[in-house]
Amino acid sequence: MLNLNIKNETSRLRAVILGTAVSNGPTPEIYEAYDPKSLEHIKAGTYPVEKDMVEEMEAFNKVFEKYDVKVYRPEIIENYNQIFSRDIGFVIEDVFIKANILPDRERELEAIQYIIDQIDPGKVVRPPDEVHIEGGDVMPWNDHIFIGTYKGSDYKDYITARTNMQGVNYIKELFPNKIVKEFDLVKSKIEPRDNALHLDCCFQPIGTDKGIIYKSGFREEADYMYLVNLFGMENLFHIDREEMYNMTSNVFSIAPDVVVIEKNFTRLKKWLLERDFTVEEVPYAEIAKQEGLLRCSTLPLIRH
Repeated sequence: MLNLNIKNETSRLRAVILGTAVSNGPTPEIYEAYDPKSLEHIKAGTYPVEKDMVEEMEAFNKVFEKYDVKVYRPEIIENYNQIFSRDIGFVIEDVFIKANILPDRERELEAIQYIIDQIDPGKVVRPPDEVHIEGGDVMPWNDHIFIGTYKGSDYKDYITARTNMQGVNYIKELFPNKIVKEFDLVKSKIEPRDNALHLDCCFQPIGTDKGIIYKSGFREEADYMYLVNLFGMENLFHIDREEMYNMTSNVFSIAPDVVVIEKNFTRLKKWLLERDFTVEEVPYAEIAKQEGLLRCSTLPLIRH
């Protein structure tokens, strides 16, 4: 049996699901794009090719091997994008929550069923249909759970709005002892530089008391200030619009003092090294073209 344990974003990682880029399928048509960044690259003819993405994920996998992390991979579905395992489920404490994802991604969940089968069935839940929630929007942080959402009345018009207020309330009911704090995120269907697809596109905690943040990703300044007050301004690495576009907040922690980053994040790297983090660098710039990076392609199962 898999004894799940996720209390925060940074405790020492023991087991994780890492997505796969194998048999990723052809470049999508324009009408098939789920997000503005993929759309931009489809139109420009620069959408990433499978070989490059497989190599990038293998580099990430090597880092997990180095730290002796147990890595699970999805079963391969022919010609299907299975890179972003974060979207399809997430763990809080010892509970695996299946996400209600976009309907045409349902098969991605089936491809990790063999892992879910190793979990106590009483600890696997699936929210009701009206609840929209994806793992990129959910961050357990000790006594807190941070959740990205979109509160606009035009929610249904945005394919980039992935977690609704029913999702926030569902988590509140599931974890009554946690402080569940939702953040209203900026969304755009057409400009990737103004679209926080998930909370981890504009914020992520690192270490024990630090974080990476993009102020303009939040629709309400009060939401941004909540994090400033919780973490302290001096503990937050502020990214700019272009760094946000490059997914700089979408790093991944293997331990409180070990962070995996994309190798082009030079400004972040310097900041982390100055604060005594161990920085593992991987090439992930091709996968980034799909508006997802390191955190998006992982689904942590056990940290302690």
